Amino acid sequence: MATLKLNVNATTRTVELDDPATPLLYILRNDLGLTGTRFGCGLAQCGACTVLVDGRATRSCVTPGSTVQGRAVTTIEGLGSPERPDPVEAAFIAEQAAQCGYCTAGMVVTARALLQQNPRPNESQVREALAGNLCRCGGHGRIIRAVLCAATAGGR
Repeated sequence: MATLKLNVNATTRTVELDDPATPLLYILRNDLGLTGTRFGCGLAQCGACTVLVDGRATRSCVTPGSTVQGRAVTTIEGLGSPERPDPVEAAFIAEQAAQCGYCTAGMVVTARALLQQNPRPNESQVREALAGNLCRCGGHGRIIRAVLCAATAGGR
């Protein structure tokens, strides 16, 4: 049994795990009840499981929980609230950049990481940053517009 202390969404959380190599995704969803982060492929290829670790977009499905101790983990639940959405979330809403919504959390979190590193990306940079996030519904046009809109609105 391993005890992990994690800083998730600016709150210290303690979890007991049988295996410290348990993927962060499972800890977030099963142990902490943060279900906004999705399981997609389990191979770090689709982006549905993306969270921020120390501000960097990270695929939680392949990140052992033990590797994030002492680091800041931010999930989609930690970005904004219904009353005060993160600027990227607000832009996704305004641009109607979701269809089924399965990929949305990963897209928003990845876009947030991009805008923290580059507050004024051009379309090519947005496309490159989101290239590893898959959307089966074909909403990429609206998603790209939403990220550019968030950048224009000062979505830092």
